[in-house]
Amino acid sequence: MSEYRQIKKELKNKKELIACAQQLGVVGDATRLKICYLLCCHPELNVSDMAEILDTSVSVVSHSVKKLLDLKLVERRKEAQTVYYSLINNDFTNKLKEFIT
Repeated sequence: MSEYRQIKKELKNKKELIACAQQLGVVGDATRLKICYLLCCHPELNVSDMAEILDTSVSVVSHSVKKLLDLKLVERRKEAQTVYYSLINNDFTNKLKEFIT
């Protein structure tokens, strides 16, 4: 029985598993997955352009991008008054690119 306690303890301490579950949950949303797809195909886009391409509102895209930023899946770069977003290059986004492109 103590063997199972050790395994349970290992699972609780696996920050990578928790992070992966959160990331998968975020990209499980169709709008956020489409944003990731756009950023795979086009290295940088702003919220207005993404909203027009996705035929949705700026607020929907902005809200979705915020969630992607929170989990460190995208990063931003400001040029004058415009903010451009791009996918962060990490193991998760690299696998995501393989799946969706």
